[in-house]
Amino acid sequence: MRRKINNLLAIVLLCWTPAVRAQQRPYYTQYILNPFVSNPALAGIENYWDVKLSYRNQWTGIMGAPKTIYATAHGPLKIIPQGSETTFTVHQADNKTLAQTHWNRYKAITSHGGIGFTMLSDKAGPIDMYSFNAAYAYHISLSTKASLSSGIAMGAQGINVHANELNFGAVNPNDPAVTSNNMVSKIKPDMSIGVWLYSAFYFVGISAQNIVPSRINYSQGSATGSDGLLVAHSTFIAGYKFFLSEKITFLPSAMVRYVKNTPFNFDINTKFQYSEIVWLGLSYRHSQNFAAMFGMNINSKLNFGYSYDLTTSRLKSSTTGTHEVVLGILVGSRKRVVLSPRNFW
Repeated sequence: MRRKINNLLAIVLLCWTPAVRAQQRPYYTQYILNPFVSNPALAGIENYWDVKLSYRNQWTGIMGAPKTIYATAHGPLKIIPQGSETTFTVHQADNKTLAQTHWNRYKAITSHGGIGFTMLSDKAGPIDMYSFNAAYAYHISLSTKASLSSGIAMGAQGINVHANELNFGAVNPNDPAVTSNNMVSKIKPDMSIGVWLYSAFYFVGISAQNIVPSRINYSQGSATGSDGLLVAHSTFIAGYKFFLSEKITFLPSAMVRYVKNTPFNFDINTKFQYSEIVWLGLSYRHSQNFAAMFGMNINSKLNFGYSYDLTTSRLKSSTTGTHEVVLGILVGSRKRVVLSPRNFW
């Protein structure tokens, strides 16, 4: 056990850097459907390969508004023993008994490793960011009911600036501080780390992305005034599941983001799920928007989620809202519900 915990701590502490200055990572309204996209510690948490595809069209109607596409896939390095599976549907008289039965049946997963991959494209105006990374996580059972995982993801990210899309007005159409090339590309390292604590009813996770600070200069010559810095982004996620009836569960969750020298930003989500098949949810993002969400587990192989965000910021008169779609493909899953962690999302 001590060796396993030391392995986890080594991953957590590796390259944890504190510098953060500006929001440079995409937002996800449906973070609860795929927390792996921001926390590598979830790699291999299921007993199958979990593939997610997502498209987000933010602030529809505004030219140059952000558009984000990603594909993720992760799974265990070995088959997790069947003893760590749990079935969620039970037939009891009251909600307290339902919760107690689920707790009694739940078993923490056996220690194992997992791997995963992420491809992401995020375009906003003349700036186009893309990245690819590979993740590794190790999961251990802290007790018969709780598990802990720690993960690291490493790869590369490219940032393109399309200078021909910049518009400085008729008076000074060309800014000498901007490169004369039509497009300039910069490739920088991309590294993330995270931890994830989970049990029969709750999960808590913390992660950091962009932990390798990289300076980028798109100007002509050696001027440093226009240099940019890719900085770390810290994320905290937590949630808890309640039984409202034999077939209805309620999952409130929250995500808090922190970037140094910028205000804290947080999301609050609520998700009501019926019979592990269909779910509805609401979301609120601090000082920005409300969102409605809907999703369905079509069968043991396919699921999807859709969200519509209505902004409350100064942009509300210029946009018709934000659309986000997440499609899930479960490779190797034989049941609609396999490991308890999947019940949360």
